[in-house]
Amino acid sequence: MPAFQPHIRQHDWFKSSYSGGNTTECVECAWAEGGALVRDSKRPEGPVVAVGATAWQVFVAGVV
Repeated sequence: MPAFQPHIRQHDWFKSSYSGGNTTECVECAWAEGGALVRDSKRPEGPVVAVGATAWQVFVAGVV
């Protein structure tokens, strides 16, 4: 199975509405064509994990 490769562009990153405001958040997400992107909010210039739409839906359903 080929890896999900989002187009390179500026993304609108967000944190979960369940995150607190005390700098303990460490994960941000962004919607991308074909799925979602995940990164460490403390290292926005660092690596980004691209997750395909189906895998993201399964993940979110499992944590809700």
